[in-house]
Amino acid sequence: MTATSTPPSTSSPYAELKTPSTVRRLLTQPTTGPLVALLLACVFFSVSTDQFLTGGNFSLIVQQVMVVGTLAIGQTLIILTAGIDLSCGAVMAFGSIVIAKMAAEGSLPPLAAIALGLVVCGGFGLLNGLLVQKIPLPPFIVTLGMLNVAFALTHIYSEEQTVTSLPGPLTALGQTFPLGKTDITYGSLVTIALFLLLAYALSSTGWGRHVYALGNSQEAARLNGIRTSRLTIGVYTTAGVLYGIAALLLISRTGVGDPQAGQTDNLDSITAVVLGGTSLFGGRGSVLGTFIGVLIVGVFRNGLQLMGVASIYQTLITGVLVILAVTVDQISRKKAR
Repeated sequence: MTATSTPPSTSSPYAELKTPSTVRRLLTQPTTGPLVALLLACVFFSVSTDQFLTGGNFSLIVQQVMVVGTLAIGQTLIILTAGIDLSCGAVMAFGSIVIAKMAAEGSLPPLAAIALGLVVCGGFGLLNGLLVQKIPLPPFIVTLGMLNVAFALTHIYSEEQTVTSLPGPLTALGQTFPLGKTDITYGSLVTIALFLLLAYALSSTGWGRHVYALGNSQEAARLNGIRTSRLTIGVYTTAGVLYGIAALLLISRTGVGDPQAGQTDNLDSITAVVLGGTSLFGGRGSVLGTFIGVLIVGVFRNGLQLMGVASIYQTLITGVLVILAVTVDQISRKKAR
């Protein structure tokens, strides 16, 4: 009796990558489109201007997007639960004034002032979450009202004055260190670390899976044993604390506490989330996609500035990008049904 032997496999470890199904899977990833758009934008601006493709310019782009990027992390968490936060820029501005005034004029040690700023911003997030979950009120209405509350408190508390003469520890994250021929700020590293931390939490923990489940269907999540009320309030509170970190990054970059700051950052953060492939209807998207979306916003604004395009046209182009991103999201959702 002759034993039947199994022929050795001759497939290479790269064979699977060449199959149509794998290519299809890669093309349908939510981050593939934004990544291709980012690469095409880099190629376009590299050809259009000699100043774009330099280490110093890329360092500048990262510095410019680190504040909005940190806001966008919190915004992503909220949008994944099918909510939205219009107050993030105003809350950040109020947090920056609290930190700056307490450290410069309130005689608090810098670390205590920073901790107080994080608590204040986290408190705004907690209040948003309670109103959304316990009343319940629509997130759009709650955060629109909170935007006005935070904006008014910022101007009342600051007395419309910019806070200067800040102690050194408040601006430490704005310091740079050399990396090759480029200077990188410590604040940029903080932003990147936050992106990686939240990406891990969303993809590899039970908490992250519950956030996606909540965004897909709150009722289904509740029937599956998820404490939706506590989860929603926790997400909004976490986002508030992230806005406090963004406030510290803002101070470290500008060196002052500015009551006029953050007026357009709420829309910029939503733009970055949408461009990164996160659905405004919740339950689909990623923080890494938002990171790409933040870079798209930064690259477009930087490239258009280098080309001498007026700021109003930059706003126009950004608006068109958002509409295109939402249109693509709607089309893909219809195909998925």
